[in-house]
Amino acid sequence: MNIGFIGLGAMGRGMAANLLRSGQPLRVWNRGAGPVQELAAQGAQVAASPAEAAAVDVLFTMLADDASTRAVLLDDGALDALAPGSIHVNMATVSVAFAREMAALHAARGVGYIGAPVLGRVDVAAAGKLNIVAAGPDEAIARVQPLFDLMGQKTWRFGTAPEQANAVKLGANLTLACAIEAMGESAALVGAHGIEAAGFLDLLSNTLFAGSPVYKGYGAMIAQERYSPAGFKLSLGLKDVGLANDAAAEQGLRLRFGAVLRETLQQAVARGDGELDLAALARMSAPKSA
Repeated sequence: MNIGFIGLGAMGRGMAANLLRSGQPLRVWNRGAGPVQELAAQGAQVAASPAEAAAVDVLFTMLADDASTRAVLLDDGALDALAPGSIHVNMATVSVAFAREMAALHAARGVGYIGAPVLGRVDVAAAGKLNIVAAGPDEAIARVQPLFDLMGQKTWRFGTAPEQANAVKLGANLTLACAIEAMGESAALVGAHGIEAAGFLDLLSNTLFAGSPVYKGYGAMIAQERYSPAGFKLSLGLKDVGLANDAAAEQGLRLRFGAVLRETLQQAVARGDGELDLAALARMSAPKSA
């Protein structure tokens, strides 16, 4: 089985490196040359274009958003290069509407399409310990499951419509942003009464939310004001919270807290925090931000 991987950013390069462990040919493409050469040194084949990378049995893409994925698939010819019977696994966090559109376009060409966004930061991707949220045709997922097992510790199945996986991922990222906002506000509250954030957030992560990697990991980042380098940029958090609001609106729902979070994240980006880690959302609750 020939495998292709497009999108070797912070997450994608680790995921692609783990696919090399399959022992099957891996063809890679990325706009920036650095990650491509890094993987070539590990045994990957270098594709000259997205279309060349897509001329495989199974194509994985891990791109930033709807626009970049559309550009690679449609404008750069990757979708047309996929042969009938091949499978495309989109592991990016994209909108529900875009995933639905892509599923229809792939079906019209006889190409399998799977939505498989992931939960986990860069270090988790490199270690092959991601949680993979997958939705799509059962037979297609069964075919790529051995490859999922190289990149993730567990595959969570959520339906046969690919966009269902994206709805789950957006819900998860909305919850993550809510947790960070809650920690930021509560730390600001106790701080106003002379309590250090570190001790308070340590209390939360070992009592009310014991065992939660979000409260433990992000709580420590907030307490230490350690927002760079970013494992998950705040600007991407804004994108995902916005997509969650859009997905809700599509079904006639209004996310009251989601709407507030989107506005707060927009303000954080406007003040220059977009390239910082999503944990920097807590800065919006600090006294200097009031």
